[in-house]
Amino acid sequence: MQLRNRRIVVTGCAGFIGSHLTERLLRQRNSVVGIDNLSAGKHEFMQSFGKIGSFEFIEGDLLRLDLGRTLNKADTVCHFAANPDVRVGASDTKVHFEQNILATYRILEWMREGGVGRILFPSTSTVYGEPTVIPTPETYGPLIPISMYGASKLACEALIAAYCHNFDLSAVIYRFANVVGARSTHNVLHDFVKKLKENPRRLEILGAEPGTRKSYVHVADCVDAMIVGAEGAKEQVEILNIGSRDRIAVREITDIVVDAMKLKDVEYLWTGGVRGGRGWVGDVKEMLLSIDKIGKLGWKPRYGSVEAIRKAVQEIVEES
Repeated sequence: MQLRNRRIVVTGCAGFIGSHLTERLLRQRNSVVGIDNLSAGKHEFMQSFGKIGSFEFIEGDLLRLDLGRTLNKADTVCHFAANPDVRVGASDTKVHFEQNILATYRILEWMREGGVGRILFPSTSTVYGEPTVIPTPETYGPLIPISMYGASKLACEALIAAYCHNFDLSAVIYRFANVVGARSTHNVLHDFVKKLKENPRRLEILGAEPGTRKSYVHVADCVDAMIVGAEGAKEQVEILNIGSRDRIAVREITDIVVDAMKLKDVEYLWTGGVRGGRGWVGDVKEMLLSIDKIGKLGWKPRYGSVEAIRKAVQEIVEES
């Protein structure tokens, strides 16, 4: 299905990835209704939307809103509202259940009742847990996540698949590597930039040197991939990895950030981490997704992990 000249609902439209996707959908002449409670999203990320195309904003919480009328005339729901903080799940087991699983259930119920036929959903590489096959393909299993966040996203995937098969819906589920870029509000890059602005001589780093090794994808590449995946999907429930073809360690990321901020002689203070040097409980040590499947639909990343991080750090520094 071509994502052009359609009425699309985007939850989490003021957030990091959601705002970039909304902007792209508007540029492709879609009419967009955006929903966000602004707990993590920002008004400033939406400033240009009304100038680009037809955009309506609803401020509110998916756990309390009644979106029946809003969804009645929609072609597609892009459900990006969620709590994306992996670390919080170890201290608050309820947050990912409510904001990820329960919110997704409510969206699916509204879709079922309103006759909306399609959902685009951002999942995560963390659903794979700690796979023994790297690069990890979409067919890998069993899926055993080690974080509450990963578990909540996997539960959402299962709900979506069941609704599709029971109520004749279709879905594209994207399993993201680490997405970086402008408008991001929290990740390792933000942590490092913030800490180095406060103290340019020392940097505390969670974990044990050299840190975890993971794949990173720039948000511009990510949005391109989502559009290609949505328009090229062939299955009723299509699952697509989105990432880059390489990975880097936290130590390399640290050097990139320090270099981008034009700092010298910064002392790195590793905390030692938890459970074998991880940054936090639930942190995956090794991650690299296979992107062969979406590659066959015609997408490939413009930036590798190093280039994506360099570009993202520059954007974060300019924004702050």
